This record gives sequence, structure tokens and C-alpha cells, in this order.
Amino acid sequence: MAGTANRQLVNFAFYKVDPAWRRLPKEEREASKKEFGSAVDEWRQRMLLIPYSTVGLRPETDFMLWRIADTLDLFQEMSRQLNKTALGAYLTTPYSFVAMTRRSIYVDKHFHPGQEGRRAAIVPGEYRYLFVYPFVKTREWFLLPIEQRQEMMNVHIKVGHQFPSVKLNTTYSFGLDDQEFVVAFESDKPADFVDLVMALRETEGSRFTLRDTPILTCVRKPIHETLDDLG
Repeated sequence: MAGTANRQLVNFAFYKVDPAWRRLPKEEREASKKEFGSAVDEWRQRMLLIPYSTVGLRPETDFMLWRIADTLDLFQEMSRQLNKTALGAYLTTPYSFVAMTRRSIYVDKHFHPGQEGRRAAIVPGEYRYLFVYPFVKTREWFLLPIEQRQEMMNVHIKVGHQFPSVKLNTTYSFGLDDQEFVVAFESDKPADFVDLVMALRETEGSRFTLRDTPILTCVRKPIHETLDDLG
């Protein structure tokens, strides 16, 4: 079971339902949602698993499963089971970000309990909204002296502390996926997240951002409500 002091494997799996599924008889759709939801609930015994709806927020995705496990194999095992369901036959995965937790080399401590600290495990799903995106730094960033990077990160952290209602979860994808990081901000106040991102744009460290899209806004809901959003 994930959630111990050990480093965790993290996956943000985004799903899109084929419009053909919505044209099925209501009885078939309801049965397929029940089967799929039961399968998701079963996997809660083996990993940290939180569903989010993205219906109406992005055209290319309908829901997301935030999965945190001890091994990559568990992600594959679960995906294999979901693929065998009736609803799974109508799903595609436009995005799936794989990452791992680790202690930050820049962070000594944070002063707000909701902010990220020196930890190798994350506790997700504490807020209603989640904002997820892959993050890539320029190669020039990694060639800077560590002291110079630390100075810029200190400013970055200071800005983050001005928004205690926004919780940051940083995970690392080096060698696991195309991006270098996956960042997931949790908050009950989307406006605070907007203001935080605007403030971070004005920091010196933002010069070294190569890519930070797509940005995906997600709403935490129980799995049955998430599936009901599909239609």
C-alpha cells in the first residue's frame, strides 16, 4: 500500500469516452458504469486512487484517475482490468503522465502546513480542485551553479507561501516520461491558483521554463459521480 515513507510511483491517467457509448441503450450504459466503478473501487485496496471529472473543462478528456502505488506494475495490472470492462472498450487515454516522488534538493522547510516540504510521499485529494501539468526546464537551468538555482528557487518558494490555500505536489519524471516533472496543485479556490501562477510568471526562474502545457483542470468527485458526468 502506498503512502509510507518510501518513494511512490505516481500516474495521472486521463480518459476520453467515445461518443458512440452515449448512443447505447440506457441499461447498457448504466451497467457499464457500475462495472467500471466497481473495478476502480476494488483497486483502492492496493493503491491510493482518486477520481476526478474533467467533463466540460477540456474537450479531449472526460475524467482522470490519480493513482499512487509502490510499483509501475500495479498501474499496468489495473489498466488491463479496466480495458476488459464494457466501458473500457469505449475509452481512450489522451494523456497519461508517469512520475515518482523524491525529496526536493531546493527545499529545506515550508512554514505553511499545506505547502510541500522535504518528503518522499504525498497525501493527495485534500481539496476539491486539482490543476495538473507536465513541466520541462531548459537544459541551461541544469547547467547553472546550484547556488544560483537555489537563489531563484528561494524566490519561487517565497511566492508560493503567499498562497497557503494552494497545495503543491511535485513529482519527478526524469527517465520515466517525456517531461521532467509533473506538478499537481490542489485548492478549493481556483482564483488563488490563477493569482499564484501569475505571480510565478514574474520570477526570474520562469525564464528557464521550456514547457508547462497542457494544463488540465480537474474536479474531485466520487467515482459514481465522475462516471455519471459522462452522460
